[in-house]
Formats: sequence, C-alpha cells, structure tokens
Amino acid sequence: MFSHIMVGANDVETARAFYDAILGELGHKPGVIDSKGRYFYRTKTGVFAISKPIDGEPACNGNGSTIGFAASDSEAVDNWHAAGLANGGVTCEDPPGVREGANGNLYLAYLRDPSGNKICALHRMG
Repeated sequence: MFSHIMVGANDVETARAFYDAILGELGHKPGVIDSKGRYFYRTKTGVFAISKPIDGEPACNGNGSTIGFAASDSEAVDNWHAAGLANGGVTCEDPPGVREGANGNLYLAYLRDPSGNKICALHRMG
C-alpha cells in the first residue's frame, strides 16, 4: 500500500544514529544519504526516510500519528526498544509487551524518536 514514509528531523545526524540502531535490531542496513542530506532505508516492501523539513521550519511530530515497524519476534521488539532508549529515544505508552487485539495478540513497544515522532515495533503473535 505504501511506497515510502518520511519523517522530519531537526538534527538529521542524531536521527540517523537513532534509526540505524533501532532498524538494525530489526535486520535492516544503515541508512544511505542522498545529495540533499536525507537518509533512506530501502527494503523490498518500501522505503523509510528522514529529512530536515524542506520548508525550513522545525520538524514536529504528528499528533495522533504512529509509524509501525514489523518485527520477527518479541525479542526483536525488546532489542529495538532498548536500542532506541540507548540512542536518544524516549519510551511512551505502556512498557513493551503483549496487547490483545481483535485479530489476535500483538507484542508491541513504543518510542518517541529524538524529534518527537511516535514509532512502534510490532510482532504479530501466532
């Protein structure tokens, strides 16, 4: 459904270090910078990117917005969360753990990145 997701960052290098760490825990390679100073994380299913806002205004989070990253198991979710905290992220919502959903149980962890964007790692439990 999605081709890419891009989030704004006030300090792109701080954001890159954060996303390299958390996405690395999910098995993704470090971001690749382009000529405009944006970092891209490419996968077979889509692209995630970080950039300074092109309008020159400060980056800000979207109230009510969450970007979810798929994880292979609950250990990957826990490692993702720990890497995020160690690299400038802030925990938000409940601690990592099981949440009951209409379509089965989910293992989730939530963070705010260094620019305040709300992100999540999610493992769909069997």
